[in-house]
Amino acid sequence: MKARVFVTLKPSVLDPQGRTIADALHSMGYTGVGDVRQGKYFELDVDAPSADQTRAVAAEVADKLLANPVIESYRIEVDG
Repeated sequence: MKARVFVTLKPSVLDPQGRTIADALHSMGYTGVGDVRQGKYFELDVDAPSADQTRAVAAEVADKLLANPVIESYRIEVDG
């Protein structure tokens, strides 16, 4: 099964890269764009018999390697 992991900075953490992107968009005329937050995206192919087990493996991987729990949070989507 395929698991998608989206990792983003926690709302309380400053995002200078997102701020730079927002400033660039504003200078390009995209004045309707507000705040920008950048993040990371991962796709995992997991050999597991169920979506719940796939989600559990993806969460363990995210906790141990993909995300820094002090400053980042993540969400997982699983395709059955």
